[in-house]
Amino acid sequence: MSRLPILERWAGGERIARWHRDVGATLLVAVLAHASLILVGYADLEDNPVLTEAGVLLRDYEDMVSAFAAAGILVLVGLTSVRAIRTALPYELWHALHLSSYAVLLLGFAHQFSNGAQLFRPGPVRTFWIAMYVVVLAALLWGRVVAPLAFNLRHRLRVADVVAESPDTISIYLTGDRLERLEMLGGQFFRWRFLARGCWWQAHPFSVSAAANGRWLRLTVKVVGRHTADLRDLEAGTRVWAEGPSGTFTAAHRTRERALLIAGGSGITPIRAMLEELPPGAALIYRARTPGDVLLHRELDWLAEARDTAIWYVVGSRDDPGPRQVMSPDGLRRLVPDLARRDVYLCGPPGLVEQSLRVLREAGVPRRQIHLATFEL
Repeated sequence: MSRLPILERWAGGERIARWHRDVGATLLVAVLAHASLILVGYADLEDNPVLTEAGVLLRDYEDMVSAFAAAGILVLVGLTSVRAIRTALPYELWHALHLSSYAVLLLGFAHQFSNGAQLFRPGPVRTFWIAMYVVVLAALLWGRVVAPLAFNLRHRLRVADVVAESPDTISIYLTGDRLERLEMLGGQFFRWRFLARGCWWQAHPFSVSAAANGRWLRLTVKVVGRHTADLRDLEAGTRVWAEGPSGTFTAAHRTRERALLIAGGSGITPIRAMLEELPPGAALIYRARTPGDVLLHRELDWLAEARDTAIWYVVGSRDDPGPRQVMSPDGLRRLVPDLARRDVYLCGPPGLVEQSLRVLREAGVPRRQIHLATFEL
């Protein structure tokens, strides 16, 4: 999660975040197992009750208090990352709690060298372990500080205008310096920090909703919380700090000449940008609950004609007969007869992505031809 540009280009921010989620869960289990087994094992050797032995470890072993504190913070981070708990928390609170994982690295560092059987003596193993920490720190500084600083000094992004697309969706237009040299693909996202009162202290990932044109950038945002609501009031000239671009959800990563794109709600934003860069002959299925949830439809209709793209607006709940028929293996094959020979790009809420993925596999689309950009990880 250092956001090294080379890693972002190779694997993509979405895939790296999923790896981070899975490795994080494994790490939590491993650390708890380590602490429990050490405690029970030492208690058995010393013939002490477990609670008594815990007091001995905290009192007599160097740097063990900080290690226990690190384990406690890791448990807190792990519990608040469970999807059910995470969705119930305000994003700002969850993000602040998640940042405490840096304290885990700091507090858990010393006891490895004061008590670790392989690490407390000088030697190649100790040197290698310290070198790994140095590499991680260097990657973090480069990806989170040096590269973003260079990007923002080069482009100096600022807000040009805020336009309402619907009652709960806005588009933010940005200008800056040297935008013709900006290396960005349709479908990628940035982490945006708007340097205005109430907004400057947090960054959120939003995809660009138009391909690079050398004059301006645009992101289209659905208002779902306090931060996104505050973005409605951004003034022209507000400075913007951006990190990116990130993601492999782009036309450059396709494996076939033609593509099918399936979007749900505001998931249309990266797909709308990608349509400008895909070869002619693409097909788009846009799922929305109501007609008012259809975004950028005039631009989509224009692109359909300009890029020879077939577009179907599928409006209604998932239980309505029409959407159920379309979003089935037979329904997709009727709309797109060569479905199995196309790349498929999916972007939308988790429910839509999971359902579409299952239907596509039943329709015979190989997994390697399916590209995902989900709202949650």
